[in-house]
Amino acid sequence: MFEPVIAPSGTLLGLLQRGRGDGTLHALAAPRAEALAALNLCVAGDPRQDWQVENRSLYYARLYLDLDGPLGEIEAHLLSVDDLVDEDDRRTGLALSVLGHLASYGRDDALMLLRRYAATGANWAWALDELALRDDDEGLRSLASPVLARFPATAEGEARLAAAVRDAYEPRPWCLWEEGPAYGERLRAARQQGSFDRWQRQLTPRGPQPGWGVQAVFDWAADGLRRGTPLHVPAARCLAAVATPEDRSAILAAAAGASGEAARATALHHLVLAEPENPAVLDLIEAAGDEPAVAAYERMCGPAAVERARRWVQRPDALGTAAGTLLAARGGIEDAPLVLGALRSTVRGSGPDSTPLFTLVDGAGRLRIDCAAPVLRHIYRETASSHLRGRAARALAATDPSFAAGFAVECLWDCEETTREVAARHAETADARVAPRLRRLAADPAEEEDVQSAVRSRIAPESAV
Repeated sequence: MFEPVIAPSGTLLGLLQRGRGDGTLHALAAPRAEALAALNLCVAGDPRQDWQVENRSLYYARLYLDLDGPLGEIEAHLLSVDDLVDEDDRRTGLALSVLGHLASYGRDDALMLLRRYAATGANWAWALDELALRDDDEGLRSLASPVLARFPATAEGEARLAAAVRDAYEPRPWCLWEEGPAYGERLRAARQQGSFDRWQRQLTPRGPQPGWGVQAVFDWAADGLRRGTPLHVPAARCLAAVATPEDRSAILAAAAGASGEAARATALHHLVLAEPENPAVLDLIEAAGDEPAVAAYERMCGPAAVERARRWVQRPDALGTAAGTLLAARGGIEDAPLVLGALRSTVRGSGPDSTPLFTLVDGAGRLRIDCAAPVLRHIYRETASSHLRGRAARALAATDPSFAAGFAVECLWDCEETTREVAARHAETADARVAPRLRRLAADPAEEEDVQSAVRSRIAPESAV
């Protein structure tokens, strides 16, 4: 899969790709054909930065309902020739999740399309999980034959079937099929084989063994690095279990680089937890300054690390960035100017989507840095990450007096439930759009409980029906 191309934030497509509440509001005000075209582009070309944690499916499903949108474009996307050659879950996962929500809202065409794709599509397991939550027993039983036909009656086919049964996110369809006479015996055997495989993996020795010493842990970390799998974090945990006071000099030498890169990273990660107030450990981190050293420093949270962060925050490298995020998370009110400077420099240097902004934005809200509001508003508008936008909304609620009458209103339509919750607690009810939206969220069975609890705190019980 290619990385999605995100349209400018001022366009309808850009708003919908970001999952902003203004995307829904603009789509409902735009010509229906234009809104549906933009919506279909979003569903067919997943725009999320991290598709495993960011939400869009309920957001897009609600807009399909509001626009009474047909599902022809989703069907063409799911059943295209690409489905025969591209088995990446990301190509079809968002579309299938949207169909699942639409089926929950009573769209029978979405339910039928999910059944068809579960029977014929490459990402059938995802479709089956969506159906497991929404379809009736009869509909699920009708899928037994096409799904199980994917697994031939060979040793390889039975092994794949056992893995599918074992790894199913929703077991309901498999349990229904196991109850029937046609496939019951085969599925019971597959379930038992899956349980045996899990038990066998638990018995297979991997990694550290009883009796290991410090050098053995270093050797294990070095072996992982040679194979392209950095193991210094788990190796540091092992080091904490096997190290004795007599090993301290060897660990300090390894942290200084005497035993190679893997041992140095392992020793640093061990020392930042074992001796968090030792200035020598911070000196070793400063001397190294590379990615493992910075990662080790990011695990520190004590007074010595915070004090050193005040010295390092002006550095134009990764260690300076880590110092800024540490001050944002652990610093006091006296560190507000340093956090604000780090926030501004990160946006200028890396744009509105860089990873350190997550912590820096939280810090601006935690420290209530009022003069950070302009840069927080910029991040809110421009970031492609709906999680970062939600954090910016929470920070604006603490720093920007105009938030309640501004961004909080559009956040009621945001794709992230945590952002909708912030909006439900802060949106100014003088805006004519707010009260009807709160009532709709309160009555929507698909809405998250935390959002509905926030809504109930704002509206009278009799108006929430």
